[in-house]
Amino acid sequence: MKEPYSFSIFNPPLISWLLLCVIALFLVLTSLMYGEIQLSPAELWSVAFDQAQPMHQLLIENIRLPRLLAGLLIGAALALSGLLLQLVTKNTLASPDIFGISDSAVLALAFTILLTNSHVMGEWWHALLGAVACIGIILIASGGIGTQGYRILVIGVGIATLMKASFDLILSTLPIMHSSSILVFSSGSLIGRSYSVLLPTSILILSLIFIITLWRRLFSVVVLPDTVIQSIGISLPALRFIMIVIAAFLAGTAVSIAGPIGFVAIAAPILSFKLFPADLFPLAPAMCIGALMVVAADLLGRTLLAPVEIPAGIISGMIGGPLLLWLLYNNSRNMSRK
Repeated sequence: MKEPYSFSIFNPPLISWLLLCVIALFLVLTSLMYGEIQLSPAELWSVAFDQAQPMHQLLIENIRLPRLLAGLLIGAALALSGLLLQLVTKNTLASPDIFGISDSAVLALAFTILLTNSHVMGEWWHALLGAVACIGIILIASGGIGTQGYRILVIGVGIATLMKASFDLILSTLPIMHSSSILVFSSGSLIGRSYSVLLPTSILILSLIFIITLWRRLFSVVVLPDTVIQSIGISLPALRFIMIVIAAFLAGTAVSIAGPIGFVAIAAPILSFKLFPADLFPLAPAMCIGALMVVAADLLGRTLLAPVEIPAGIISGMIGGPLLLWLLYNNSRNMSRK
């Protein structure tokens, strides 16, 4: 006997996309208008046509616009990184945060400052080295890419703990001037993001997104049982390796822009599967949701206690904690029903 047809506004893809577009429009406009200095819609419109006051023009073009672009870029990269890791491990808890990739990227930046006495954003690309090194350590410790997903996940948790402790150790040895700046950076802050950092990182992230788009059908195969994947002639270890390396580069680049912003990489893929259940590889939805989450966290951080700004990473953590508990609760309920 067939179950009665039930309609949910979150199931139809078209309605879900319309909802995301409305949220995106709202967040983009409010992100450009609100802050320590508030602009009216008319003033924002005049900025768009280069007819605004010089101060407003400077505020939008050099401060709020790069900050908005950074949030969109970081959110999309983290969401894709989490999506790839969740598909590879077949575990919804897999993310750059759990694997220690984000902590390794921040640790690499802190270690660079300790050795060279340079500015934290002057060596942004070192975060990539830290992220890739973390993946290498995890794969070696887990016995290779062919190992089961849960084993990689457990080892990743151990690596994350080790990297966090190492970061705290280095932070305690840095001069106050450097330790304060990197402490803000490690909280996941979009304050002061500039085009000098956005340009190279955006090229790398967009290139990786292009590669993922080209190989989307191939990557979506990992949701199938291992025996089925091998029967159609695809090298499963090679496929997993490529996906994990791309995930590491995406997460490392995102962290290099504004520090670690937690729970986005976990939540965005989960929400994309909820909104688009028929999509085995929700590439565009995950990117869109991740980007909106980071922009929303940054907007809340700079408006809740204005003029005091709360880093976006702290806001995302406050929201992501209850989300993680909800996820664990739902998983336990589903397991008990089986």
